[in-house]
Amino acid sequence: MLDIKLIREKPDYVRENLNKRGPEYVEYLNELLEKDSEWRALKTKNQELRHKRNILSKKIGELKAKGMDASDVMRDAEKIPEEIKKNEERMKELEERIRILLFKIPNLLHDSVPLGKDENDNVEIRRCGEPPKFSFKPKSHLEVADGLIDFAAGAKASGNGFTYLISDMVLLDASLQRFAIDFLMKKGFVLVEPPYMVNRKTYESMIGDPTSFSEASYKIEGEELYLIPTAEYPLGGMFIDRVLLKDELPIKLVGVSPCFRREVGTHGKYAKGLFRMHQFNKVEQLVISLPEDSWKFFDELQKNSEELYQKLGLHYRVVEICSGDIGKKQAKQYDIEVWMADGVFREVGSNSNCTDYQARRLNLKYREKEGSPPKGFVHILNNTAIATSRAMIAILEQYQQEDGSVKIPKVLQPYMGKDRIVPKKPL
Repeated sequence: MLDIKLIREKPDYVRENLNKRGPEYVEYLNELLEKDSEWRALKTKNQELRHKRNILSKKIGELKAKGMDASDVMRDAEKIPEEIKKNEERMKELEERIRILLFKIPNLLHDSVPLGKDENDNVEIRRCGEPPKFSFKPKSHLEVADGLIDFAAGAKASGNGFTYLISDMVLLDASLQRFAIDFLMKKGFVLVEPPYMVNRKTYESMIGDPTSFSEASYKIEGEELYLIPTAEYPLGGMFIDRVLLKDELPIKLVGVSPCFRREVGTHGKYAKGLFRMHQFNKVEQLVISLPEDSWKFFDELQKNSEELYQKLGLHYRVVEICSGDIGKKQAKQYDIEVWMADGVFREVGSNSNCTDYQARRLNLKYREKEGSPPKGFVHILNNTAIATSRAMIAILEQYQQEDGSVKIPKVLQPYMGKDRIVPKKPL
């Protein structure tokens, strides 16, 4: 969330920045300023009432000590606790609404973020590699991997959006994970397998707008536990209410986990086959850094993810996300989009600097040295190293052969123990 002090001191600056995303966020800001002003006025009023009560109490004591009638003063004093209580009740109402509004107000955008209304206004930065040249009409990954992916059985057993991976597809998934993990560990990242469920505190801290997260998440019935949509959430949750030493930063983590998403609100978006799943595997980068270093690590994370796709030999492009399409928690975001057999580039991962937006909710700070007071909040960045289901689409469609087989990228062959995937009869 944003710093309430910044909102109070620089409302016009915050308003101008939020307006880049959309007028609804300015409306939230205006309501927040109104509610906060009322809350502060009531707080001041109660301080004055308590001071008045102390003065009256002293006066009552003095009158009684002199044997004088103190009934009028006592009646005035008796009214004060009720007035304080009434103000406190209103303050609690305001505090809850302020909390919700702070959740709804997104992060401030970096000045370099391009203006735009939606994904059509995102800006292509660069392309890497060339699309494959086929002497035949290329097939979709569902046709290429027929017999190795069973959506019909997945729908029967679990529902739409679930599938069975069979034989070489399981090996390909596992190989992609291990390839990304080995690559990032050599870069100094610490490998973590996190819990696959997190509590509400963690979820609210890491998501953009926690007032609506339950619509897109799987909740455990009877418990305040939610299946994770990405390892980013439990990785951040490792550091709730921590004060880190400056010398401990940066902390670089690579998390590996399945991800679970209900994918509400995706109507109209490409959802073919493995592209938009309720369950998939992912290797995630997360960095906790000093505020002054976060943009350096934003570039580093981007370089890491691009290098992975370059090593896989996949044709992709990098897109900068515009103000109308960027997530609520991001200050700046790049997406990597891979070329698919229908000639369209589609997203396989994102790189995000969330600055101190998540850290404030986590109450994650840093200090200069042991024993010194906290200096401020850290910055948190996350990056999709490999979302295996989408990377598998790219490999199946870009490496497909006329005989129906699929060449395996050289960097994955040691993990797979073979150099190609061959068609298989359905089970």
